[in-house]
Amino acid sequence: MELALETDRLRLVAFDDSHLDAFAAMNADAEVMEYFPAVLTPDESASLLQRLIEHREKHGFAPFALHQKSDNAFIGFTGLMVADFDAQFTPAVEIGWRFTRACWGKGLGPEAARACLRFGFADLRLDEIVSFTAKQNRRSISVMEKLQMHHTADDDFLHPNLAEDDPLRPHVLYRIRRDQWTASLL
Repeated sequence: MELALETDRLRLVAFDDSHLDAFAAMNADAEVMEYFPAVLTPDESASLLQRLIEHREKHGFAPFALHQKSDNAFIGFTGLMVADFDAQFTPAVEIGWRFTRACWGKGLGPEAARACLRFGFADLRLDEIVSFTAKQNRRSISVMEKLQMHHTADDDFLHPNLAEDDPLRPHVLYRIRRDQWTASLL
């Protein structure tokens, strides 16, 4: 049986090829991709979707496709990935998300991310989960803070996959350990 998670308003399911059109549309939206180097072409979205599917096959986890329970509409993704680029905190398991604009500001980011943190800590028994984003990305930083993730300026880094003069290169790093997550449930 395929792994799926649920929240009050969302179903989190494994990505498959049926998600491609909606996934590509979201990745082509300049506002959604504001804190990424560029929007993705349909071919780039197809390649990314395939990498997400392969990541799940290799590691047993990957970002989930998010569907609203009310109408089954695809609204984005949230989930866990192995971050293995060259940085002081890698390799690590990161939690990340991306939502269609129509879903911004409705609390769906923290709702989906809490389900993924529970999966990561309770089911996968991870010791720590990180999240990172460009320093300018207040929306994602707000989600990290709502998840009670912790930030230390000493952890901030220059993303090695971005050009030295790219304004998105400075990144913040947030962390949460299993014991911190458990304490937040009390």
